[in-house]
Amino acid sequence: MLDPIKLTKATEKYVCSKRNNTVLRRYWRFRGGRWYGGIATADCVGCNLRCVFCGPLLTLMRLSDKGELRSPAYVVRRLTDLALVRGYKYIRVSGGEPTICFDHLLEVLKIATKYPFIFILETNGILIGEYDWMAEEIARFSNVHVRVSIKGTNPDEFERLTLANKSYFKNQLNALKNLLDHDVSFHPAIVASFSEPEDIDELINEISDIAPELRERIEIEYIILYKHVINSLKKHKVIPKKAYNTSWELLNEEEIKKFILRNEI
Repeated sequence: MLDPIKLTKATEKYVCSKRNNTVLRRYWRFRGGRWYGGIATADCVGCNLRCVFCGPLLTLMRLSDKGELRSPAYVVRRLTDLALVRGYKYIRVSGGEPTICFDHLLEVLKIATKYPFIFILETNGILIGEYDWMAEEIARFSNVHVRVSIKGTNPDEFERLTLANKSYFKNQLNALKNLLDHDVSFHPAIVASFSEPEDIDELINEISDIAPELRERIEIEYIILYKHVINSLKKHKVIPKKAYNTSWELLNEEEIKKFILRNEI
């Protein structure tokens, strides 16, 4: 099983570059979307997990010949232009793992403070859970809200879904503790598509043990059965227990099997 910290360092060699004291990061698209009621998104290249439901997007998120190296100023300009034109209140970096190339991210956050938008930082929490100082740095920016997407409800499930060593499951919970300690605005999101209800409840209780108020902030997240997701699920021989189809209908396991059969590529 992979080590996300080692994979982070290896990935940075391909997706980060320093020019004239500015750290650049690879991005493969900029887009608007319906999330959060409307948000401008920069999809970055590079991740430190290999989730079985990511599929071909992993290629876009880990190879150095995908996307373009962009400066923090360029990223913020593209995001704010999109947000202004479409009337969004939110901007974000998503797609890959934004905390890779952390100096680049910090400069993006710094420049973004000049604009009247809330920055949503979507992360798997692995690095923030490993390095408390990252949460401390993020806390400098009052316009940032962090969404920690927790993969799996326990170490074994985490390992099965992410192909990462199960010991790193705790990093996701440590990220919540570190963000809480530094008074960062955040909420946990549990990827619940592959979990039994009792395991979800147990994780909710574990999160609540960190701080009781976190129970009210928890988002239950289900994957969406896009074609690339279906391909990846088939490759790894994994069937979700619950997932959304592309019409935003929540399906059970039997309905998912039928949906996958109808949408084979």
